[in-house]
Formats: sequence, C-alpha cells, structure tokens
Amino acid sequence: MSDAAWNTADEPLIGERYALVTERIAGIPSEHLVPEIYQDYFEQLSVFLLKTADIYEKKTDGRLRERTLAQCEADQRELYRLFRPDCYETSYANPAYAARMFGQEAGQLLTLLCSEMEGCIAWAFQGRQQELTLLLELYVQVYNCLEEDGSSGRQLLPYTDCAGRVQQSGKNSLRAPVQIKEARDTVYWFFHDYSEIFVENQIRDMICPEDNFFIDIVMHADLSDLRYLYQYGLPASENDIGIASFMNRLPDEQIQAMADTYTEGYRIGFEAAGIDLSKKKTVELHFPIGFERMMRAAILNFEKLGLKPCVVREAVSSFANKGRMKRGIYSASVNRQYDFDHREDRAYYFDKSFVERRLEVLRTVFEQHKQEALAYAGPAVVEVFGEMPFSPEPCEGAIHYDEAQQQLNVWFASESGQITYRYIPGGERSYTIIAFPTPEIGDRFEDIFSETVKINTLNYRKYQMMQQRLIDVLDKAERVHIVGRGENHTDLTVSILPLEDSDTQTAFENCVADVNIPVGEVFTSPVLNGTNGILHVTEVFLNGLQYRNLEITFRDGMIDSYTCTNFASEEENRKYIKDNVLMHHDTLPMGEFAIGTNTAAYRMARTYGIADKLPILIAEKTGPHFAVGDTCYSHEEEVVRKNPDGKFIVAKENEVSAFRGEDPAKAYFNCHTDITIPYDELGAITAVCPDGTQTDIIRDGLFRVEGTEELNEPLRCEMK
Repeated sequence: MSDAAWNTADEPLIGERYALVTERIAGIPSEHLVPEIYQDYFEQLSVFLLKTADIYEKKTDGRLRERTLAQCEADQRELYRLFRPDCYETSYANPAYAARMFGQEAGQLLTLLCSEMEGCIAWAFQGRQQELTLLLELYVQVYNCLEEDGSSGRQLLPYTDCAGRVQQSGKNSLRAPVQIKEARDTVYWFFHDYSEIFVENQIRDMICPEDNFFIDIVMHADLSDLRYLYQYGLPASENDIGIASFMNRLPDEQIQAMADTYTEGYRIGFEAAGIDLSKKKTVELHFPIGFERMMRAAILNFEKLGLKPCVVREAVSSFANKGRMKRGIYSASVNRQYDFDHREDRAYYFDKSFVERRLEVLRTVFEQHKQEALAYAGPAVVEVFGEMPFSPEPCEGAIHYDEAQQQLNVWFASESGQITYRYIPGGERSYTIIAFPTPEIGDRFEDIFSETVKINTLNYRKYQMMQQRLIDVLDKAERVHIVGRGENHTDLTVSILPLEDSDTQTAFENCVADVNIPVGEVFTSPVLNGTNGILHVTEVFLNGLQYRNLEITFRDGMIDSYTCTNFASEEENRKYIKDNVLMHHDTLPMGEFAIGTNTAAYRMARTYGIADKLPILIAEKTGPHFAVGDTCYSHEEEVVRKNPDGKFIVAKENEVSAFRGEDPAKAYFNCHTDITIPYDELGAITAVCPDGTQTDIIRDGLFRVEGTEELNEPLRCEMK
C-alpha cells in the first residue's frame, strides 16, 4: 500500500466517510466473506464497533446525558466485555487466545486490531468523529484484506502454525500468508501515514487549553449526580465511583485545603527553581476520575496564578504507549493483565521508517505550536494508590520488541525527548505530584485517606531543619556505604561529589514539600566511578508492577547484572526487568541516591498494612532509594539551584550526562525509576570521609545524626 492510499486530502468529507464505514460494518456479521475461522471474530468486533457508533450518535444529539444510571452501567458492561477479566480467557483481546485460534502470525494481527478498536470508545464519547472514522476504516481495510477471493488469483498456501506444525490452508484455514501480509501492511501504513494527525492531537491537547472536553465536565457537571463519571468514555470502576462518593461527603474546607496543597506545591516549585511563572499560560493536569471536586477548586487556584488547564486522556492506542502508565485523565484499569499483554503492541509496526516519520512530524507540529509550547508551565499530577498488588503472568502470544526494535526504541525516546526539550526547555518549566488512596485500599479507607492528607501537609520547615543536619554530615563524605539486614543482602557503596568550597556548595538537595509531595528526602546525583555493589529489595512495586527479590549489581555506577524471582526461568526474570525497569536499555547509570525521611509515612504504611500499595511518590520517602536512569536534573543541569541555607547544589550531573554537549543521545536515557529499601530492611547507612572517619546516618533502622531524633518516634512505634 502506498503512502497516498491513506491520504485524506482528496477524499470525501469526514462525515460522509463515517456514514459509509458504519454502514459497511453493519453488513459484516451477515456476509460470511472471510474464512470461517475468522467469522466469529469479525461478528463480535462489528457488534462492538456498532455499539460505539451508537454512543457517538447519542453524544452528538445530546441523548448521552439523558441516560439513567442503570443505562450507563449497562452500556459500560457491553462496551468493555471483550477486555474484562471475567471474559478475557476466551476473548480475542487476549493474545494467547488469539494465537490458539488463529496461529501466531494471524493471532497477533487480530489481537492488536481488537486492542486498537478499544480506542473507538474514547472517540465516541468525546464526539471526535475524525479519530473514530479512521479506526473504523482501519477495521474494514483489514477485513477486506482477509476476504476469500478466488477470482483474484490469490493462492491459499500451506503455513506453519504457532506450534510449528505445517497446516493446509482452505476455507477453514487459520490464515493465508498473502492475505495476512496485506493486512499487516494495512496496519503499518495506517500508523505511518496518520502520524501527523495523531501527534498533532497529542500535542494540541497537552498545550492548548481551548475547548477541552474533560475540563468542561470537571467545571460544569453536577458532581452530586454520579452519572457524570460515565460521560468521559473511561471505564468507571467501583473504585472511581467510591472516591467520587467519598469526595462528595467532604466539607468544602477540606476540599479547598487539598487543592491548595496541590497548587501551592506547584507554585513553590517555580519559586525554588528561580523560574518566572508569570511568563507561563498553561498547566497540564493529570488526575483520576472521581477527584473532580478537588480538581475544580485546583483549576480556580491555577487561574489565579494566570494558568489555564489542559488535559489529555489516558493513552488508547499503541501509538501513544497504551498500557504503560496512568497519565492524563484516567480511571482504574479494566484488566491489568490485558494492559500488560498489549504494552508492546507498537512493535508490530515499529521500524526505522516509522520512527523517522514520527520524529519529522513531531518537529513540524511543535514548530507550528512553538508559542503555546513556550507558554507551557509543566504537569501537575494527582496519583492514586490502593489497588491490589499486581504481578503479571507471561503471555505466549503477546507482541514484543525484538532486539533491534529495542535499540531503535531507545534511540527514538532519546531523539523525541531532545525535540520536546528544544520547544519546552527543562529549565523553564516545573511540576508537582501528590497522591491519595482509593477505596480499594480496604475497610479503613477513610482513616487512611485522613492520614495521607496529614502526611501531605506535614510541617516542611521542621523537616527542612532535620534534613539539613543530614546534609551537613553527607557533604563531608567521599562515599556512603549502605547495607541491608535480615533477608535483605544489600551491600552498596555510593561515591559522592567532592566539594570545592563547602561554605557555598552542597552535593545534596534538601527536598521539602514542593514538586514532590509529601515532604521528606535529601538526594544527590552520585559519582559513577567507585559506585559499586548490590542493591536488593525483598519486594517492591515499580510503575504498578510487583518485583520479588529484585537484585541489581552496579559496577562503577552502571548496572552490571540484574535478576528477580517473579518467574520460574531466569530468562523471563531478566526480560521482565529489562523491559520495565531498564526500559530496553542494556544498562543504566545510578541517577540518584537519596535518603527518605518521612518516617510518619512509613509508620502509616505499617499501621494499616499498606506498604505494598504505596505509590513510589510516598514509598521513596520511607527509606533510602536509588534511581536508575537519568539524574533528577536531567536537561536542567545548567539551572542554578540553591538549598534553603543558600548553598549552591553542584551535584547535578554524572559521567554519562556530562556527554550532553557532545552527544545528547549518549547522555540521556529518558527514564528514571526509584527503588526504595524500607527502614526495616536497612542495616546501616554510613558516611565515610576521605580520612576514613565514619558517621552513621542510620543504624539498625534508626536515624543516628544529632538533631534528627524526632524522625525516630514513628520508627520506635513500629518497633514496639
């Protein structure tokens, strides 16, 4: 298929195309034009797509808002039937099931198509006819490719199924190679040629505040009527409904206080970094549905700061890394195993030509919106925690990047990051992140929520003074030695940047409650040379995934080896870590060494038994943590930063990021993952001076530096 085949310039208006394609899909279930083995697949998906078309029609004529709560719930059950856990075992959205039914090659094609069609739900609810029409046309194009057509001269050839058995094609065959190749090419050209539309929409939604669908719901819906949760085109779960109901019961004063903590942290982030917020015009909001009362108050706060809100939706396509993480406006996952199984679907069409095309489009779109990009202040993020821990199962039929694609993906991330930072300079923006629990956390949800609010509003000045005591000791050290205790066998030495002038310089940032709420850490960018040893955690959750006995060995600050015990085979364990921690890189540097000081958060986690459910935002404050990937100052190394005591922070790069002037692709990895050792697994953190003098920062789970005794009160409660 040529590039011109997907060119929309000379085609009928999108409304006419939409009418034609929905009419075509309506006829598919009764046609029986594809091999019999495919018939059920296309019948099920056609019924699903016609349901999304029905939602779109109701959206455009206003009937969508008139649905009763029971109708909203019934529509949602029907729309997400193919993706729900209770149906997943025999769903075509399940790559393993599709492979069993169709063979590996056809199975991957059709399970990818099924997953992409989920995006029709979003576009139907938003009334975005263009995106909806393009997806529906893709579906019909693939269907046309798989039609049986004896008159075309297409020969149905023998093929090898996913078990390696040679099969004979025919009317009931799983696939015909020529047909599958045509269908695969159709998918490839769809993502290649529509890159301009997809990237344009992504960037516009991120930095242009006009006519935002989601903001309209937040600001104008009757939040006491929970039907509003079903207007987003996101799957409203019991969790989302529960948090919305709970928020509706909170007094206005508490809602305002939560919003103030969130927006004030954002403002202070600019102040602390010396960035002029008055030059900015937009703030990008990330939050889960159910938090609308708080977000409404926060939007009004941001407007007082001169900022208009922008919101993108959670990714609905492999093009935007669907299934990777919760960002934009989002809801609880319908099925986390489904998300995991499809997280690398982009590999199906990912090659150098696609990457070059997408980078070209990214430059063009940013150039078209460069004024809006300069006015973009950065993201303000609300995270939630409380979901049951999730450890995924491997899926035999899932699509994965091969080795060459992994390397290409690394290069693409680097290049796209450079383009983005060119138009949105890192030193001219900031961010903030705050987290709250959801009802799924358990019967004591309301108590945990109340405790979390307290933790988010701790007296940062008190922590600031105690953290300064730690920094005064750490700044004298040339290295820090960290060892575990009990079942934790961490034994790691971290090299610290030596100071040229200890009166005016510091190697550690005194982090209080601004961009990373809650308060509670001191951190540095380690010197890689001399940073050696083993980092081990018995259990940790990173980006929503569980790791058991995660062990990483560092040699001169770079990851040398890694393993865990999640899976039976070492190969699966290593792949799990490489895909989801190393982000396909062969190695990563230690980008951050930090000591968390929020012992109150640690005590809360132990009191309520929720340590395994804390987000990294809070978990990183409950012990020492080590980030693999870029430093905390990635792309902002030249920005002058001071601690509250007036000292300049000088440890902002390492031996890898120092290449940024010579070759940014070698300097940055576009990832940063924090791994925390909890206090109860910690034997000691010891500062070692150049003359060999040693000072314990923590020993046997307690802080030992004079002036930090108050931090031990929650820890001693734990010991009792």
